[in-house]
Amino acid sequence: MMKLLTQLRDRSNTRAMQDRLVWQAASLLLAYPDDGLAERLGVVDELVGHIGGSAAALLQQTAAALRGRDQMGAAMDYVATFDMRRRATMYLTYWTAGDTRNRGREMLEFATAYRNAGVQPPRTEAPDHLPVVLEFAATVDPEVGRRLLSEHRVPIDVLRSALADAESPYAHTVAAVCETLPVGTDQDVRRAERLAQAGPPAESVGLQPFNLTVPPRRQEGEPSG
Repeated sequence: MMKLLTQLRDRSNTRAMQDRLVWQAASLLLAYPDDGLAERLGVVDELVGHIGGSAAALLQQTAAALRGRDQMGAAMDYVATFDMRRRATMYLTYWTAGDTRNRGREMLEFATAYRNAGVQPPRTEAPDHLPVVLEFAATVDPEVGRRLLSEHRVPIDVLRSALADAESPYAHTVAAVCETLPVGTDQDVRRAERLAQAGPPAESVGLQPFNLTVPPRRQEGEPSG
């Protein structure tokens, strides 16, 4: 974080640095609103002051919404938004691999990318968790981080759409992240629409028990997320 801030003086006007600032601010805004929320919002304010264009306004909308709530209320909203709605999960491989054996392999690819960049994967969170990937892209290896984010543009679009449908203030932050990524092709758009409607891939034959870090599938009769 501090290393990124010290680079602002001479390079904040470059596209690459602008994207890194957006990623860092988004990582802070999408983190669980614990006791450090107020401090993180202060850092976001500093970062946004160096960000131009619509991304700054989008990030500010999320920050303003969080600043207008007490920490407990923000935490309850966070859980209701990201932990109780499958469409709003921030675990990127859940959308590309779903309930299949491939998910472990895809998560390993994230962890390997971190290690190859000289850092250890987080111990308290999955390596494919969007705030973790954003932090990595902003502060460790921007090129590899951009690749990981771009390869998962479709899941990020699904997340943005789900948050927008729920009228969540976090939708603005995810939209700011999308602005830093390549524009999705028509095929990407169709794939995102299919995922949003049908959900992630599923595979039940030959699987060993696997505890997902997102809520289980909704049972028939239960309200949708």
